[in-house]
Parts: sequence; structure tokens; C-alpha cells
Amino acid sequence: MSVSNLVKSIQDIMRKDAGTYGDAQRLEQLGWMFFLKIFDDHEKELAALRDDYRSPLPKHLRWSAWATDEEGITGDALLDFVNNSLLPKLKALSGGADKIAGLVRMTFEDANNYMKNGTLMRQVINKINGIDFNATDDRHMFGDIYEKILKDLQSAGNAGEFYTPRAVTQFIVEQVNPSLKKRETILDPACGTGGFLTCAIDHLRKQAKTPADERHIQDCFSGIEKKHLPHVLCMTNLLLHGIEVPSNVRHDNTLARPLRDWGPKERVDVIVTNPPFGGMEEDGIESNFPAEFRTRETADLFLVLLMKILKPGGRAGLVLPDGTLFGEGVKTRIKEKLLSECNLHTIVRLPNGVFNPYTGIRTNLLFFTSGAPTTAVWYYEHPYPDGAKSYNKGKPIRIEEFEVERKWWGKESDGFAARKETERAWRVPIEQIKAGGYNLDLKNPHQTDDGPGDVDHLLPEYEKLLAQVAKTKAELKKELAQALGARA
Repeated sequence: MSVSNLVKSIQDIMRKDAGTYGDAQRLEQLGWMFFLKIFDDHEKELAALRDDYRSPLPKHLRWSAWATDEEGITGDALLDFVNNSLLPKLKALSGGADKIAGLVRMTFEDANNYMKNGTLMRQVINKINGIDFNATDDRHMFGDIYEKILKDLQSAGNAGEFYTPRAVTQFIVEQVNPSLKKRETILDPACGTGGFLTCAIDHLRKQAKTPADERHIQDCFSGIEKKHLPHVLCMTNLLLHGIEVPSNVRHDNTLARPLRDWGPKERVDVIVTNPPFGGMEEDGIESNFPAEFRTRETADLFLVLLMKILKPGGRAGLVLPDGTLFGEGVKTRIKEKLLSECNLHTIVRLPNGVFNPYTGIRTNLLFFTSGAPTTAVWYYEHPYPDGAKSYNKGKPIRIEEFEVERKWWGKESDGFAARKETERAWRVPIEQIKAGGYNLDLKNPHQTDDGPGDVDHLLPEYEKLLAQVAKTKAELKKELAQALGARA
């Protein structure tokens, strides 16, 4: 069965259930069920490799104990077990210093069972049992299932703050280039479903040569995710990427911690992230930041945080909306700090539609290094592929489109001396940016501006439009007076 058909068949079963009345509920339900199945397959693999492996789960709570028998527990008995035994005990799972137990407890702390029909739940479970996540083909298949779930989340209308096109995550990670040889540490403080982290893991594995390299990969990254569903999907994603205990990804609100509490020992070498944009933080969160940077705009607060937790010489690649580039007030002060404390060497300007269908906000990819001020910013205007006028779910941005930027990029170690201005690339000195009030929303000087036209042409058109409006208004007023006179 194809991936889309498998997920569709599961969701069709769930649609018959009165409790899963929307895509968000169905996907959250699928999230923790997939996690338990994948975790069970993961434990089987660990048990085969390690004679001393002991599961943190009581035997009766393991997927293989209650879910794998197709003729097993069902109906009201299954609902009673899930609602009154399985989920409560997983949420309260104890294990002291056992990282795996802590991981499971954290994963299930906000999990809910929305299904109200135990017979339908058994049908869903039996579908999931058709996948063996230790088999290479099936593991690859879940990668496709995972992407399908993310696309469904987009359609559910609540994925805008944790879904990033795979091409964007890959390009950012490639250009920031985390180094395994240097034993660098990596953070995504708004990690969503783990797209940046798994991409960074794949990037490091290409550099791995020894068992010690693999041990570093297991522990070198960390992430934080505020919402339950993306956090569960992130845990699942990391397990499938060979991370044995992804306990260094926390379910928490990164911004709820006062900025001053982040100490030097928590600084990292690399940050890759797409902080939520277009949204506002809850009341009081801004008080965790210095007065001059207080705002409820999430993306701006994350930018301040990134500057705090990057090591000197540390590198960041992130997605930010246009609003941060041209905004004034607090945004200006944040940009002034960024340019004075970090080398913002590159801004890739993405075209409209990269984050369709859930937001039309234009976005940019910012790359900077901590510890030295900016002397100039290079801009690269990313075009649509030939024949395209926008992106959509069926035709998203592709990694192949970034090939031109890759060839143009050059080396930061020589100050990007090899970079050349082209019809898509241009360099702006810091003096020009300061003179413009730290506005970073700078247009491509090599492209002709087909703007609205000059004033001499626009003014007569505007006056003609005003005359038409006045004429229409007078006619409506006359007709209304006649109608009222007739009624009198």
C-alpha cells in the first residue's frame, strides 16, 4: 500500500469516530500511536544489540504487549486501558536518572486520546502494525508518512510555526556547515518536528569515520519545542534517524526563561532554526528580556536570544520575515545590536509563496557569525524556477534551485573575497545600512523597478478617480433622496 493510501485509510477510520472531529485531533492521536510503535521496534533493536538492555516501560504498557495481536483487546476494554492505564502511567513514568524513561514521560505529558470508539481504535492499531520500523524499506516508508503528516498539518491550518520546507532546512545547514571534526554543538531553539536537527545529523554523518564520531553525533545537538504535537513528531523523527535517546530535545517554551539566566556553558557553536513568525507571545514573556528589546513579536525575541547563546565565532542560519528587516522601534535596536556584535554576512531573499499555503509572508534566510561586527552585507535574490510564478503544496521549493547560490557562496575565512555582484547578488556596506536607519529591506539595484509610476503621471489619474467617486456619490445621494420622497 502506498504511503498516501495508508495514511488516508487510517484517517478514514478515524473520521468515523466522534472524538476525532478535526485534522488536528486525528494527527495528534496518530502522533503518539506512531511513537509507541516506533519506540517498541526501537527497543527490540536495542535488546538485540545489547545484552544488558532493560526497557523503562512496564511490560504491560509496551506496544507489543497490548497492540500487536490483531484479535487482541478492543472495544470498551481497549478504551478503558488507554484512558485509565496506558496514558496516565506513561505521563507519570518514573526512572530517576534513566534518560529513556524521562524521554517517554516528556513525550506523553500532554498526550490525549481523542477516540471514543474502541473498535475503530483497534482498526487503526492494526493498520499501524503493518509497518516494521526496523526494516529498511518500512523505515524509509515512514519518512514518506512523516512528510504526508506534515502536509496534512499544513491543511489543518496550524503548522505555520513549525513546518519548514525541506529544501530550506538543507540549504541553511549546508551553508552553516556544522563540523564533526571540530566537535561542534548544534541547537534549534524552536525545533518543531525536528527538520533542522535531522538535517544537521545527516550532514554530520557524511563526515563520520569512527565509532567516536557516531557517539558525538548522538549527543552534540539539542532542541526545544513549545507545542506537544510537533514535539512528539520530533522525537519520532529523531528515533528514525538513529538517535538512540533523543532526550536532549525538551518540551518547553524557550522564551519563558529570562535571557540573563542563559550562562556561558550553555552557548553553542551552531544554531539553525526557523523561529515562529507572525505570532505574538503570551503576556509577560517580553519581561524576560532587557527593556530596550521588549516586544511580543516571537521572531524578534528569538533573534535576541540567538545573539546571547552563540559562542564567539559561532554561526547561525535562520528564517526571518520581511517585517524584521524593515521594522522600526524595537526592531531597529535589535538590528543595531546584531550588526555591531555579529557579522551578518549574507541575506538570501526568498520570493513569495515559499511557505504556502498557510502564510503568504515573504521570508529571508539570514547567516551570521558571532564575535565581530558587520562590515558589509551580501544579498542574494532567489528567483522562481523557470516557468513558475509561485510555490504551492504540489510544487514546493526544491534544493536544486539553490545550486546557483552554492556556487556563488565562497568562504567566510577569506571574507568572501571570491563573491561577485551579479543580476541577483549585491553588496551593501555597513555605512549605507547605518545611514538608512538599519533598514535591511534593501531592493536589488540591478533589477529595474516597475513601480507604480512617476508623480506627474499618477496625480492626474488620482484626480480623475476622485472625480468619479464624487460623481457616483452624488448620484447615489440623488437616488436615495428620490426614494425617500416617493415613500413620503
